[in-house]
Amino acid sequence: MKKVSLYLLLIVIISSCNSVKRVPEKSQLLKSVSIEVDGKKNKDLELYDYVFQKPNSKLLGIPIALHFYNLGNPNSPKTPKEWAKIHPKKYAFFKSLFSEKQSIGVAKSYINFNNWFFKNGEAPVIIDDIKTSRSVKNLSAYFKINGYFKSTVTAQKDTLKNKKGRITYKITKGRPLLLDTISIDIPSEVLRTIYLKDSTTYLKTGDQYNEDNFRKEAKRIIKLFRNSGIYNFLETYIEFRDVDSIPKNYKTNVITTIAKNYFEDINRKTPKPFKVYKIGKVNVYTDYIHTQENKPYLDSVSYQGIDFFAHDKVRYNPTYLSQSIFIKPNQVYSDTLRNLTRSHLKSLNNFKTINIRFTPMKDTTLLVADIRLTPTEKYTIGTDTELTHSNIRKLGVAGKFSLTNRNTFRGAELFKFSFAGSFFNTSTQPGSASGFFNAWEIGANLSLELPRFFAPFGLHRLVPKEMSPRTTFTLGTGIQKNIGLDKQTFNGGINYSWQFNRKKSINLELFNTQIIRNLNTKEYFRIYNSEYEKLIPIAQNYNNYPLTKENAASFIKAVNSNTNFQNTNPNDYNTNANVNNRYNIITSNFIIPTIAYTFTYNSQTNYKDNNFSFFRIRLANAGNFVSLLSNQRNSNGVKTISNTQIAQYVKTDIEYKQFWDITRNSVLGFRSLLGVVLSYGKSDVPFTKSYFAGGSNDIRAWKTYELGPGSTPTGLEYNVGNFKFLTSLEYRFDIISNLKGALFIDAGNIWELTNSRFIEDKAKLNSLSSLKNIAIGSGFGARYDFNFLILRFDIGFKTYEPYLLNNRWFQNFSFNSAVYNIGINYPF
Repeated sequence: MKKVSLYLLLIVIISSCNSVKRVPEKSQLLKSVSIEVDGKKNKDLELYDYVFQKPNSKLLGIPIALHFYNLGNPNSPKTPKEWAKIHPKKYAFFKSLFSEKQSIGVAKSYINFNNWFFKNGEAPVIIDDIKTSRSVKNLSAYFKINGYFKSTVTAQKDTLKNKKGRITYKITKGRPLLLDTISIDIPSEVLRTIYLKDSTTYLKTGDQYNEDNFRKEAKRIIKLFRNSGIYNFLETYIEFRDVDSIPKNYKTNVITTIAKNYFEDINRKTPKPFKVYKIGKVNVYTDYIHTQENKPYLDSVSYQGIDFFAHDKVRYNPTYLSQSIFIKPNQVYSDTLRNLTRSHLKSLNNFKTINIRFTPMKDTTLLVADIRLTPTEKYTIGTDTELTHSNIRKLGVAGKFSLTNRNTFRGAELFKFSFAGSFFNTSTQPGSASGFFNAWEIGANLSLELPRFFAPFGLHRLVPKEMSPRTTFTLGTGIQKNIGLDKQTFNGGINYSWQFNRKKSINLELFNTQIIRNLNTKEYFRIYNSEYEKLIPIAQNYNNYPLTKENAASFIKAVNSNTNFQNTNPNDYNTNANVNNRYNIITSNFIIPTIAYTFTYNSQTNYKDNNFSFFRIRLANAGNFVSLLSNQRNSNGVKTISNTQIAQYVKTDIEYKQFWDITRNSVLGFRSLLGVVLSYGKSDVPFTKSYFAGGSNDIRAWKTYELGPGSTPTGLEYNVGNFKFLTSLEYRFDIISNLKGALFIDAGNIWELTNSRFIEDKAKLNSLSSLKNIAIGSGFGARYDFNFLILRFDIGFKTYEPYLLNNRWFQNFSFNSAVYNIGINYPF
């Protein structure tokens, strides 16, 4: 409570700062802006975008950025020389300690410190009558383009106390203009025929006038004609008539007019009728360099009517390169096919520049398509260093070396070799060594990416090339130290991916196999000490067995096979069986052959888009086909290959995210995740494929692996389950400059889906009533945007703890019990 009081006191101190400190006399600080439409307060945030002046940004009602700005002194010296004149004694003192150059540096630091407040703060928004007038014109224009031609907009300025003021914009919309009869006037027979084939239109009788619909209609018409062979059609040929007058009945006729039935040639202003153009020739210059434009092309290859040229030798197989070229001879010219060709060639990552030009052939309606490709260097070497963070690896540094070979087999393939190493901190994890960077991982990977499907029996034809089919072969290995048990992994697989459209993509993993080898299983009970402590009372009841961490593994096996002990000490036996089960899962080596299907929907247009939705579902099956190839089984009846257990399970993960722009400086984000993994064939689910709860990207009020399963307070280092539910709501807002804040609520948990009597009922998901064991955490955080990454600091408070016997709400809601998370980038 003392810390909470301290924070409240800090807020009071900040709020008491003088916000009008830098406001000149006879001027007013803009305190608020409101908009009234037809006498009612406006709730449409879009209208405020048309207002030039808005109040200073606030956090919890406090203009923090303004207060930061006010801490700076606008009259302070701007140069070291001026600073020395104003502070002669200080400057003399520094000169007595340092050199002249160093003294100037000290003066600059004082100046820069003062300037920091101006750079990162926010200057007071002073009410400006000129900008208010411009806002009135802006709002008036907005309503006119939306059909309210008789609307009126006025601004009312109210003077408040202490050099503050507010502005209210009052708008009377009036009666909207409606569209009446829609007709066309297209003299060109060719254009009229094309136009009438498509009945789609954004202009409909009875609709309210909206200028945006006219722009959309113009774009539709241009796209229609340019995709139908009219390659030279321009927007300037389109005109909408009879939309300027306002009839008494507030209905206007609209005539869509193509103003001319000819176009003006660039070289000669000669009338020419519109004609449908087709592709006559397609030329592809595979090694085009602008400075060598006049150099002769010595090699050429023709394939399916496309001519490929090179100065020296055509190094791309025309069979494969032509699959990214959708412009073909005898086709009607189409803008869509032109853009599709450009985007596909760009996606090959083999060319620096892609230039496509069309030239009419003399006295014909044919076009020559010249595609000029400038290749990227065949070999590139990359080095990369970065800060890393995940739920397991609290903070680390990573380095990576990569070599890329382009056009490896003359089909625009990408062959990559990479070697990566990282050192990171796992101080909150068991088994940690001393020192800050107490764990490491190294790995090497090979990959070959083909810009097409590589599959037998004609299966590559199942996905059209317009969907950018890809095949990727991967092979890799890695070793990690001090993350639980040390591990060595081998992996390989074949991935097929394709893009349904801009928003939808699919990934299919075939023969994606991972081999996991645990390297120091003898250290299990040293690393998982809580498991060992559970065995101590059992050993006492087991004839005072001399238990040590070295013989604990053999002890649990002996107890597990002792039926007499099971009958005399059932509780101890069940506890031992649970420990034995976890021991087998975590220490077992696994072969995990996976087939998986992933569908992703993402409506985000670019990284600045904060109004979008995201959905992903992944369906995976492990071991189904490989287990048919083996007849070997271990002592538990699980199928093996070379004495290594074959993992057999099905797993489904569903994730949904939604983001909304709340204001120009704030975003609301929602994330929900549901996952389930079930084993079959007597196999266990590998530890790495199970679910956990807690961590900086999960439920932030609990540490990684700390929560669950269910309402069990296990006290174990690593808690996992085979069912998971997680949902988060986060409000993100700007504080000052690149510093941003967040308020969040996380809820979720993990459970066990099992009928095993060795698992406590509290850990099981028995019915919907088990959902009362959903844990809730809440908190706040700060993020600093470095442009290339976002450094995040979140404080999570335990709000609802399902494992407490009584009073589960707010029992440990304090800074002492909070979890302090450091992360990189947003949690979702």
